Amino acid sequence: MTAHRPTLARRTLFALAATACLFTLPAQAQKTLELRYGHMNPPTSAAGLQATWLAEAIAKNTGGQIKVTVYPSSQLGKLQELAEAVSTGTIALSHNTAAGIGSLHEPFAALDTPYLYRDVDHLMKVVDVNSPVMKGLNDGLVKAAGVRVLYAYYFGTRHLTTNKLVKQPADLAGQKIRAIPFPIYMTTVESMGAVPVPVDWSEVPTALATGKVNGQENPVNVVLSSKLYESQSHLMQTGHIMNAQVIVINERTWQGLSAAQRDQLTAAANEVRRRATDSVRGQEASETEELKKLKMTVVGPAEGLDLVAFRGAARKAVDAKFGAKYGELYKAIEAVR
Repeated sequence: MTAHRPTLARRTLFALAATACLFTLPAQAQKTLELRYGHMNPPTSAAGLQATWLAEAIAKNTGGQIKVTVYPSSQLGKLQELAEAVSTGTIALSHNTAAGIGSLHEPFAALDTPYLYRDVDHLMKVVDVNSPVMKGLNDGLVKAAGVRVLYAYYFGTRHLTTNKLVKQPADLAGQKIRAIPFPIYMTTVESMGAVPVPVDWSEVPTALATGKVNGQENPVNVVLSSKLYESQSHLMQTGHIMNAQVIVINERTWQGLSAAQRDQLTAAANEVRRRATDSVRGQEASETEELKKLKMTVVGPAEGLDLVAFRGAARKAVDAKFGAKYGELYKAIEAVR
């Protein structure tokens, strides 16, 4: 699936409009700079909370000189639209999956490859903005789309949910599983033995309730906060993608800040990155137990889940579709210690 890219003319027009919106007062008279942060998640979810934490940290660090207003729950657009909106400058900030950022600069999608990281610590070292891998990706993103990664935090490890017991890829034959509408996710779901159906996050609850899809895949914090247990009976601990959520800022906005303000935003980013990562990691076990109390059947290796089969199928599919394209990047990720 090829993501739509805004034309140069569109991007230029949006950038001019955004500049007018962001800088409506002369620099000398402007005391508060207001920035919009749009995202797709509920405000009480892990992703929604970290956006609020960032707004609070920026206000604190800048003494109120920069105000970030957060618009959750796809108020300002869907996944692809939010990525484009930061690129054009119609909003200043957003967060997305690495694959979503890959719609702006394709190599970013490699960060969401299934079974890529040794553990969470490895993931967090790779997506640190100062790592060699992220520095290269970030430079490319700035040049390609006028967007900069501010930070990335641990979003969780993705698992499969359905309304039937699944132990191996063969059990998903004919099952329609919602996939994030980007190529790496479509391939991952297909490798699991299912039929991938691209559905934007804002439409997932309805798609599950109406039977448009039979299941989906997400970290446990999303399953819990979005009440997916109301329409899904089983959670399979496939752990197929270890996810970082990537927070990005429009490059014109970033360059329009003073050096002191950029330092203040960087400090806020580092604080929230740590806080959000610790929060997600610290609650995964208790959230899984809560899903059990809510009558979800949790299926792991002890219950017969064949992780070797899922891992082998994913690696075969990734090698076939992305090996040539991302092979060197995969080697660089593996080398991070």
